[in-house]
Amino acid sequence: MLRKNTLVFIAILVIFTLSLLVILPVEKGLLGKKGVLLGLDLQGGIHLVYKADLSSVEPGDTAEIMDGAVAVIANRINPLGVTEPVIEKHGEDRIVVELPGLSITDKQKERLGRTALLEFGEQATEDEEARWENELGRWKPATGTIDGQEKALNSSYFRENTYVDIDQFGRVLLIFEWDEEGSKLSEEITSRMMGKRLGIFEGDGPLLGEDGLPIAPKVQAVITGSGEITGLSFNEATELSKQLNLGRLPVSLEIIYEQTISPVLGADFVNLSLKAGLIGIVLVMLFMSLYYRLSGLVASLSLIFYGALVMALFKMIPVTLTLAGIGGFVLSIGMAVDANVLIFERMKEELGAGRTLGAAIEVGFSRAWTAIRDSNITTFIVCGILYWVGSSIVAGAPVMGFALTLFIGVAVSMFTAILVTRTLLRLFVGTHLAQRTSLFSPYLGRK
Repeated sequence: MLRKNTLVFIAILVIFTLSLLVILPVEKGLLGKKGVLLGLDLQGGIHLVYKADLSSVEPGDTAEIMDGAVAVIANRINPLGVTEPVIEKHGEDRIVVELPGLSITDKQKERLGRTALLEFGEQATEDEEARWENELGRWKPATGTIDGQEKALNSSYFRENTYVDIDQFGRVLLIFEWDEEGSKLSEEITSRMMGKRLGIFEGDGPLLGEDGLPIAPKVQAVITGSGEITGLSFNEATELSKQLNLGRLPVSLEIIYEQTISPVLGADFVNLSLKAGLIGIVLVMLFMSLYYRLSGLVASLSLIFYGALVMALFKMIPVTLTLAGIGGFVLSIGMAVDANVLIFERMKEELGAGRTLGAAIEVGFSRAWTAIRDSNITTFIVCGILYWVGSSIVAGAPVMGFALTLFIGVAVSMFTAILVTRTLLRLFVGTHLAQRTSLFSPYLGRK
């Protein structure tokens, strides 16, 4: 038994050392892991929730369409320089986008959710139904016939190699190239529209130039292999070129929730959270050491091991820490101590009945285990419910963060209370301190 306990103690020391190597330094860690990920409420940044228009999507295709939308948004965010963006599906028709440490313009927010589909239009007669209307007139989609099927001309026929150039007159040009089918459509449409305006539209409105007017150039030649769009500002042309090359959204998205948090406010949250956590841990360790004496001191050492292991897991998984997540972690510390209290109270009864320290440790842990197990299982169930509820509401990230950190913390607390605390207490068995059983009983329980 003694040899087995020594091996377990060595294993605990190894785990503790590895955990410290993962944690320190906080910004990276000696084992190469990244620094602790901070949520928007701690780091500052932008939280956006987009709602997808799935009205025209077949029920069985919803998941595939949403996965495609997430992939396109991820591609669009990468050029913004965000180091740790969060882009994930939320429910059936929503996409959550978190951009920590970043401030973007309203136009960039809108562009993230645009379909990035340019549609070409021709002016409609009075008898024809118009899809768009602007100061230049009424417009309908410009269509051509391919293999007996009428098709509308749009940027889905662009090759993903558009780029921005400036001509000899200083005009900004958005250069694009048609694929094989687009080239046929463009040739047919521009052949019949010589001298007429070809409108360019994005979504429900026209593509606007730098002067704020709709872009609708006159067709001066038959366009087959490639073409150009003029009138855009350099920045607008560059953004549009990136989106056209990174793919287009399969469905339209609308911003339904937006939250911006100042990095200064987030830094204050971090400092206050660290102070509150340290004060709480020190007070708990002080109480345990004074009230439960040597047993309490052992529990305090276990608590240090617990904190190191949990933080290492947070970095390795990784877990994005929010203010609510830190609350869940601090709460799990209290639950870790609670398990030790149950064990020590059972040990007190066994020592009062005249058992030796070794026997009191084994019987105390054995009889307290069922209560610890059942209470923690109920906590796991609640964490699961909280995480599920948080995943189904728009602003549920704090709820999910709280549930996740509490779940991990409680799971580790079971491990430390049952294995680490018991192993450390067993080290006293056979020593002269084991003869003074009062040192392992609560202070108020001394007779």
